[in-house]
Amino acid sequence: MSFIGNRRSLVQGFITFALLCGLYAVAEGQSKKTSSAPSRPAPAQHNAPSHSSTSRPSTPSRSTNPGGRPATNTGNRTVNNTGRANTGAMNRNAGTMNRNTGTVNRGGAINRGGAMGGRNTNMSGNRGSMGNMAGHNGTASATHGVNRPLAGRQVSLKGGGSASLRPNGQIRSVTRNGMTINRNLNGSRTIVSHRNGATVVTTGRNSGYVQRAYVTRGGRSYVSRTVVVNHVVYTGVYRSYAWGGHFYYGYHPAYFWGPAYYGWAYNPWPAPVYWGWGWGGAPWYGFYGGYFAPYPVYPSAAFWLTDYLISANLQAAYAARAAAAAAASSDAGGGGGDQQPAPTDNGGDQQSADNSGGAVTLTPEVKEAIAQEVKAQIAAQQTDAQQASSSGDQPQASTDTSAPAQQVPAALDPNIRMFIVASDLTVSSNGQECQLTEGDVIKRTSETPDGDNKVTAAVASAKKGDCAVGQEIAVVVDDLQEMHNHFEEQLDNGLKELSSKQGTGGMPKAPDTSTKPSDVPPPPPDNTAAKTLEDQQQAADQTEAQVVKDAFNQGS
Repeated sequence: MSFIGNRRSLVQGFITFALLCGLYAVAEGQSKKTSSAPSRPAPAQHNAPSHSSTSRPSTPSRSTNPGGRPATNTGNRTVNNTGRANTGAMNRNAGTMNRNTGTVNRGGAINRGGAMGGRNTNMSGNRGSMGNMAGHNGTASATHGVNRPLAGRQVSLKGGGSASLRPNGQIRSVTRNGMTINRNLNGSRTIVSHRNGATVVTTGRNSGYVQRAYVTRGGRSYVSRTVVVNHVVYTGVYRSYAWGGHFYYGYHPAYFWGPAYYGWAYNPWPAPVYWGWGWGGAPWYGFYGGYFAPYPVYPSAAFWLTDYLISANLQAAYAARAAAAAAASSDAGGGGGDQQPAPTDNGGDQQSADNSGGAVTLTPEVKEAIAQEVKAQIAAQQTDAQQASSSGDQPQASTDTSAPAQQVPAALDPNIRMFIVASDLTVSSNGQECQLTEGDVIKRTSETPDGDNKVTAAVASAKKGDCAVGQEIAVVVDDLQEMHNHFEEQLDNGLKELSSKQGTGGMPKAPDTSTKPSDVPPPPPDNTAAKTLEDQQQAADQTEAQVVKDAFNQGS
């Protein structure tokens, strides 16, 4: 029994030992499995296929979305605030994009790829400030806030047409029988009509132009303008082109200078030049003495030309005031048809001349900006001269009825910002109106027109009674284009005047002042232009008289 008992004890011990060894082996295996086995790599993040035809690099970011809101950064797997991968994976910004519905005017979708990404997905909160989106480049226009509707009322005219009246009853604009009349705050007006293939623009008594199709050259169409200013007649050439659904006309010079003269006008002179203009006794100079003062010396022709351009505008503004005052006096005595008399020279906006050498309104900084525009235009004309001389095509009478070539007008050129006002102009500013007159300076601040073909600008310099300096305004692109056309025309006149003065009065002599005719010769004058402008003026008088009558009958 002792042997059997010992044997049984031995077997039980052996079994116990074997069990312990097995348990140890299992435990050791589990330990190796959890501690010494190599870790598995995290799943690679794969970018979703792009829905745009243009491939763009995707930023491999994982949104942690600390607020616990559904992640909206599609294109990569997103991770919520717990660190767990969203099973929805792509999420595709469902419900967050709104697909720009109702948030974009004109331009269509902002991102044609279909996704904006991140939080800036819904533009609806910015409707008031973003305004219209341009269809041709998708850039936001800033005029929506500035170009607010103006106060006043509409009048339907007997026999067709309509008129817009200001709250004080003054005519703002009239459209009737193909003629448009725009009345400025100071009483001056611009009249535009299209008749018999011609565009007729009246800018004042005995002033305006008649524009007709002229010639084609190298596939480009040109128009002629017969300009009348206080009974003085001259002609000009303008190239026609289109942009953004509108037609524009750009000034084309009648002749070009040689490269050496352009270089002399562009580069600094050997030494600054003092130049006496002889304006001391001129009425216009005394009237605008607190607004404009010439440079004491001229380091280059660009600064001389800057003073020439500004003074030419101010002289024209003064002459226009005198003519308007004379017309108002005549109308008052003879019952003329003008709706309201033009302002007289009573000093209402006369600049107080500061003979003590104080600052004038037109600051050196603004004049410096204009001088830089002058230099840029001189360089551009030199390039145009070289291109014109290399072309062998001869101009032919225009028979082209196709649409003009697409080209960004100078008014919207990103490199052209400063504009000298060339004629009386009423502009809008946050639902109000203010007046600009010749010689004021504005700086364009946006490049994309709104639905009314207006862009924003800031008033850089203005005379007393005009828009306030620094005021943000909305300006029609066509008006800016005409300002630049006038700038180019006056610059040509200034270069011609400069060529006659070079080498005199301490001014250095120019190397070459010879000219070459333009590739498009100047047209003969339209002998009927003066009569056409006069007839349009009378038709506008009659139309405005009808407006006054119909406005009275419809109640004030």
